Amino acid sequence: MQEEAKYICDSCGEEIVVPIDVTEGKEQEYVEDCPVCCHPIVIHVHVEPDGSAEIRAEEE
Repeated sequence: MQEEAKYICDSCGEEIVVPIDVTEGKEQEYVEDCPVCCHPIVIHVHVEPDGSAEIRAEEE
């Protein structure tokens, strides 16, 4: 089971690590402020049956 994933912030270019909560379902979407530049980022998470996760991030 994957516990965290990384994305690159579209605004500042920093690599950001976020926790993955597989109990929230196999398709997740939420907004989180970048911890570096504070711009809102939409996080999309897809959890595979084996517990691995794919993450995609885009500016809100």
